[in-house]
Amino acid sequence: MSEIKSPILSVRNIKVHFMVSGGETEWPWTPKKTLKAVDGVSFDLFAGETLGIVGESGCGKSTLARAILNLIPATEGEIIWMGTDLRKGSEREWHRVRRDIQMIFQDPLASLDPRMTVAQIIGEPLQTHHPELSLSQVMERVRKMMQRVGLTEQQINRYPHEFSGGQCQRIGIARALILEPKLIICDEPVSALDVSIQAQIINLLRELQQEMGLALIFIAHDLAVVKHISDRILVMYLGREMELANKHALYDRPAHPYTNALLSAIPLPDPVRERNKSIQILNGDLPSPINPPSGCVFRTRCPKAEARCSKEIPQLHVLDQDTQCSCLLTYRE
Repeated sequence: MSEIKSPILSVRNIKVHFMVSGGETEWPWTPKKTLKAVDGVSFDLFAGETLGIVGESGCGKSTLARAILNLIPATEGEIIWMGTDLRKGSEREWHRVRRDIQMIFQDPLASLDPRMTVAQIIGEPLQTHHPELSLSQVMERVRKMMQRVGLTEQQINRYPHEFSGGQCQRIGIARALILEPKLIICDEPVSALDVSIQAQIINLLRELQQEMGLALIFIAHDLAVVKHISDRILVMYLGREMELANKHALYDRPAHPYTNALLSAIPLPDPVRERNKSIQILNGDLPSPINPPSGCVFRTRCPKAEARCSKEIPQLHVLDQDTQCSCLLTYRE
């Protein structure tokens, strides 16, 4: 009998809501409005697995990532790490957990302190979480990590502005890995890089994942990149999850109309197939998260929407062993 694996991270019905004002015309008695950046997202993540998260700008991907790390406080829900609900944890527990969960940010240069050298940037997490280490021990670990991510020892005393975008991202990766975490959250880590550099960073992350047994949450807009690195993919729209599926199932037989539209926008390398393929163009703009549509939030742009889509809120349900979908049209009696 095969052993059932337990997830290292379980996110349950996470919501991140912000109270916002009504603008310049607001009066003191005007009630605040609620912006639902993330509105009930759930998933499990297993050791060594990569979960890709995709969706349009403003759908809540980065907010979800920051809520998992408590960089933004969640409004509701559970974040269960290795059996412990972190939302009920103290600051001391969060400090301990952050050794195991690290983050790589979108802008490689902006995420690095321009006044610090490479040695100081990569070594800072060690000084924070392992104060018992001597300076020579810290520097030895920094040098080894630099070599691991493709940087040279001669670059150890340089500053971020002396590096290219790809090199800055390697510094960010080294900083995230220096504590030997179990999970790294990658918030669009290659979106600011050239295509050739993107491939290098993606391949580096895959090699390090296999070498260190890392779990990854990989956030991106580029569905081709997400397919290359992910095991499963979560599709988000307006703060809610539309589909969660194995990457092969999602690309071969997408269940949600929104997933279909995203996949149809991927350019194909074959010019004949590219000219002849059917592109599903979504009508209208992304609705405001302050005033989302009733029922299914995607219904105002969905080509298959029915009358009941404006009344019922679809929940993520299992279609088969590879796919979960939150579309009313896929419900099975």
